[in-house]
Amino acid sequence: MTTSVMTSPELNALLSDLVGTVASVDQTINQLQAVKSAMLATAARIADDEPFDSVDSREMAHRAVATELAAVLRVSDRVVESQMGDAARLVQDFPETAASFGAGRISPSHVRIILESGTPIEAAEARARFEAAVVPRAEAESPNRLRPFVRQLAERFRERSFTERHREAREQRGVWTREREEGMAELVQYGPSAIIHAERDRLTQMASSVKTDNARIAGEGPVDDFADQRTTAQLRFDLLADLVLTGTPAGHSTEDGLLGEIAAHIDVTVPVLTLTDDDDHAAPGHLEGVGPVDPATARILTGNAPGFDRVLTDPVTGTVLAVDRYRPSAEMRRYLRARDRRCRFPGCRMLARLCDDDHTVDHAYGGPTDLGNLADLCRRHHTTKHHTPWRVRQLGGGDLEWTSPTGRIYVDRPPGVATQVAFEDVAFEEVDEHIIEPAPF
Repeated sequence: MTTSVMTSPELNALLSDLVGTVASVDQTINQLQAVKSAMLATAARIADDEPFDSVDSREMAHRAVATELAAVLRVSDRVVESQMGDAARLVQDFPETAASFGAGRISPSHVRIILESGTPIEAAEARARFEAAVVPRAEAESPNRLRPFVRQLAERFRERSFTERHREAREQRGVWTREREEGMAELVQYGPSAIIHAERDRLTQMASSVKTDNARIAGEGPVDDFADQRTTAQLRFDLLADLVLTGTPAGHSTEDGLLGEIAAHIDVTVPVLTLTDDDDHAAPGHLEGVGPVDPATARILTGNAPGFDRVLTDPVTGTVLAVDRYRPSAEMRRYLRARDRRCRFPGCRMLARLCDDDHTVDHAYGGPTDLGNLADLCRRHHTTKHHTPWRVRQLGGGDLEWTSPTGRIYVDRPPGVATQVAFEDVAFEEVDEHIIEPAPF
């Protein structure tokens, strides 16, 4: 039975006033942050206007200005110098973002995400087209939902392909140590994200298996205190040390050999040009919850996958039309995961595969178990829906309309796997979450 809170009209009115005030204060803070950023950009211009004869002199001019500001702000001059550079770049190269920031419509976190992905775009015209698409999105989305969209969109405007850049970066792979206090140290591994995240995923699944086995053994006899009390993080360490120190290496001669050990579940978007076009300029694949992977890696993981989900989308709206599988099973769940990609509560980005399949109208009250009455909600927001005055209804096409306790309306639209974002002559197929997911150990 649904339990409600804050049913008092007086408390609800007070909450409504508070929410409005907090929103106004937050907008003002963003505006003040934008004023500070503009001043730092002016400081960078002052340093640039200082006559200099060499790169070193220019660097010293910026350092002189940065140290002056750092002294009064009581922060590191390196931090201030970096902030000056970002502020100058924002004003010069991203005017639409700066304008939205100045109006308080986006936060410093939104700005940081746009600069991180947009700065490598070399051509001014390409940056302008990039901004035209991302600024409206930033004004409507939380930073964590904005990031994957911005990262993928920026790839469309880079002069060098992702494959070329990944090939160079892959040459820098390695392992090194960092000494820490109390007789501890860190082992740092740098390499392709598909392999790094597959390693962590396998360690996590092995740790879960160990915990399950130990819990069963504890129920049958004396408790093994050491094993039962270890956290998942501690178990990951113990398992990694065990594998590295006692295991026999196999498949390490080539990256393909390592990738061959990863069993992946692949959602294939139609059209599948990345899988069929053996070209350095093919669009990158996307590792769920992480980011882009080069097309070659995507093709290897696809070739080793035990099954495929084929997601068919409307060519104009990007709406998910159907999902099928070579060996059909749990079709409805796969459809929801393909459509929703993440928790459907406003601002949340918990992966759909970690969410609950929620009946928008409770099944106990006659809600049907069909796609028009289902959506993915993480456990936190599933509970919020059932035990607070938040209300939700389906608008059709997977769109959800949420009504807050104070009556504010928020519409959450499914990102899908091929949402079309049209601007000028570019049609962009969005993959909000990522398509390659390690299979269970």
